[in-house]
Amino acid sequence: VQLQASGGGLVQPGGSLRLSCAASGSIFSINAMGWFRQAPGKLRELVASVNTGGDTDHAEAVKGRFTISRDNVQNTVYLQMSSLKPEDTAVYYCAASQRDILSTVRNSMTYDYWGQGTQVTVSS
Repeated sequence: VQLQASGGGLVQPGGSLRLSCAASGSIFSINAMGWFRQAPGKLRELVASVNTGGDTDHAEAVKGRFTISRDNVQNTVYLQMSSLKPEDTAVYYCAASQRDILSTVRNSMTYDYWGQGTQVTVSS
């Protein structure tokens, strides 16, 4: 399985960005997908996840501002980010898991496939 992330960049506080992650290869083995982020000097943290049924889970820090979604036909997962804050600055990674129950995929160790990171910088 290969995951190709795109959409990062520089945005002013209060702005919006949409990240995309396209999956290819043995996609039959993919169930839940998620977005993680890692800021300098910090641990990688889960931002949001979505299962094959479309159920979603968002971290408290991004609830009401970020929305994860997936297109099972295009094998793509999205992260719509709005009202961005400087503290959202990080490298964002998409990931895919063979598990499908969202409560079991809140830890990076439960993801089997990872895309390359995409930098998101929120600054004026």
